[in-house]
Amino acid sequence: MAAAASRITQLLIAKPCVSASHQTSRSSIACFGNETKGASWTKLRSSSFLPVTQTFYQTCQSNASKSERHAVKAMAAGGDKQSLPGLPIDLRGKRAFIAGIADDNGYGWAIAKSLAAAGAEILVGTWVPALNIFETSLRRGKFDESRVLPDGSLMEIAKVYPLDAVFDSPEDVPEEIKANKRYAGSSNWTVKEVAESVKQDFGSIDILVHSLANGPEVTKPLLETSRNGYLAAISASSYSFVSLLKHFLPIINPGGATISLTYIASERIIPGYGGGMSSAKAALESDTQVLAFEAGRKHNVRVNTISAGPLGSRAAKAIGFIDMMINYSLENAPLQKELTADEVGNTAAFLSSPLASAITGAVVYVDNGLNAMGVGVDSPVFRDLDIPRAPKN
Repeated sequence: MAAAASRITQLLIAKPCVSASHQTSRSSIACFGNETKGASWTKLRSSSFLPVTQTFYQTCQSNASKSERHAVKAMAAGGDKQSLPGLPIDLRGKRAFIAGIADDNGYGWAIAKSLAAAGAEILVGTWVPALNIFETSLRRGKFDESRVLPDGSLMEIAKVYPLDAVFDSPEDVPEEIKANKRYAGSSNWTVKEVAESVKQDFGSIDILVHSLANGPEVTKPLLETSRNGYLAAISASSYSFVSLLKHFLPIINPGGATISLTYIASERIIPGYGGGMSSAKAALESDTQVLAFEAGRKHNVRVNTISAGPLGSRAAKAIGFIDMMINYSLENAPLQKELTADEVGNTAAFLSSPLASAITGAVVYVDNGLNAMGVGVDSPVFRDLDIPRAPKN
């Protein structure tokens, strides 16, 4: 485990810079109620969700206004329970592992933030080749602004683990990967090893999030996709969830929840979303139902997937036409507004909470209702129809 400790980064919790007039603590709970603010923030004050070290807060000594920013744990102490107005999403005392975060602008990041806002402790699995850049950005404070939670506290995670979910165990790793310089210095990053490391470090988790997808031939039409490209998409985007659940399930506490991310291309034709990725998402949704039965019966763990609308994340830009899909959604969805990552994050927080204790095996659409449409109403075919449009602000 010495080698593992050298690569599995334990990020230190920054000591709070608190002025004498700001000694009160705040619990991190997301509530649905008129008296509680911050449950759904449509425009986050850019924030990142990993802890930073004390050095990030040296400016507190020279800037009085900045000295009032707290780097506090998102997870409140167990004894901090109190009655709350409205209907709370309370994940205090819960621990979440989010697989597949490498920057601060995707759905995985937003999910981590919402879980933290509700009080959960955050663990993260980051793709090995992206780990150094991710950790460097965190250390240099590039994600500090996007770490701000609705109550003004800062997102933190307890640990960042190197992870490549394409490989189940060390025996599955080919020699060319072992010799790859992007994996040099990292160890214990297969799914089995990461699950064992989390168990050794924390004992158990309550929430497992799969925010992983990759299709090396995603820009190719399905008829031009190679067998290797197709199987690679299935392996990285759908079987990786099966593997994660298989290895983490023994350490997920009864009553826990798992969440993955899918896309409408699983059931509708989305030209340009190729390389077997539509097939991978269809497999993921089918697996969600089967795994909901198996994990529910054996371990009392719920399994759901969120079908999220288009988001202009760095990963999505690899497809090449994400901006067109965002514009299409704006023109044709029942709700004519841009989808935010936080709306997906907040849905994940709800699905992870006791409020969703009877929901499992579900595909939950968070796409402004685009999935319900049978036609694109921006088509010239409908130019003579009185199509209602959202009023402009």
